Amino acid sequence: MKQAIKTFYDPATFTLTYVVYDEDSRDAVVIDPVLDYNPIGSIVSDESFQQVVDFVAENDLKLHYVLETHAHADHLSSSQLFRDEYPGIKVAISGRITGVQTVFKSVYNLEESFVTDGNQFDTLIEDFETLEAGTLRIKALPTPGHTPACLSFLIGDAVFTGDALFMPDYGTGRCDFPAGDARTLYRCVTDNLYSLPDETRVFVGHDYQPGGRDVAWESTIGDEKANNIQLKADTTEDDFVTFREQRDSGLAAPKLIYQSILVNIDAGHLPKMESNNQRYLKIPLNLKMQRAV
Repeated sequence: MKQAIKTFYDPATFTLTYVVYDEDSRDAVVIDPVLDYNPIGSIVSDESFQQVVDFVAENDLKLHYVLETHAHADHLSSSQLFRDEYPGIKVAISGRITGVQTVFKSVYNLEESFVTDGNQFDTLIEDFETLEAGTLRIKALPTPGHTPACLSFLIGDAVFTGDALFMPDYGTGRCDFPAGDARTLYRCVTDNLYSLPDETRVFVGHDYQPGGRDVAWESTIGDEKANNIQLKADTTEDDFVTFREQRDSGLAAPKLIYQSILVNIDAGHLPKMESNNQRYLKIPLNLKMQRAV
């Protein structure tokens, strides 16, 4: 297999989307695709999706899966646009998404018709399972902690870490979302990522460009173990947990958290059309007021 990787960057949400493909067979998968959303005017558009579609067409690729590393809290997924565009493509996520659905069904007070068994997705992936996408072999490495349903995907000599592990100068994902856990993240990164060969290439899910540097998305396991500013190979579990919990306590919520998770726990489906031919997002209000309303 002659593996290639094409990267797409969305500066609005700092998200990295990947198309991984076999240059010989043209078999391919998409990892973490973006559906553009502007909260000013609540405008949904498909520019990021179209960039990927154009690349797929130009290179005559055969898409098999949309792989979600987790239910994202900072951007909407365009997974359902891919299902519409490519007959037979499957949207896949960790089987642990059911726990995330259960938590957020309560947060949003969703109707009973919203089921929490993960059947909104085409494929629920088990930990350490290997998926076949034509000639591509994709091993699912559990890396929860940022959310309970985080997976990293090992394809050939490359691992796609989502929000578990970022570039060495930025660190790791936050762990303060509902059911997140810093101790779990530490153990999964050290056990399931840092156990990979040092030369394994790391492709991250976001890049926030610390210090104003240019966007970057690729490091190696060896580089992460030696230089990750939050979690090196010799960082102790207690030191990481203390640091992560203190840091997370001062972080603001992602700007699109409620819009994103509502859509993403439903496998990228937008809310159903209502009787006036309009769709509506449901966003809880967190009132911090000095008087009753």
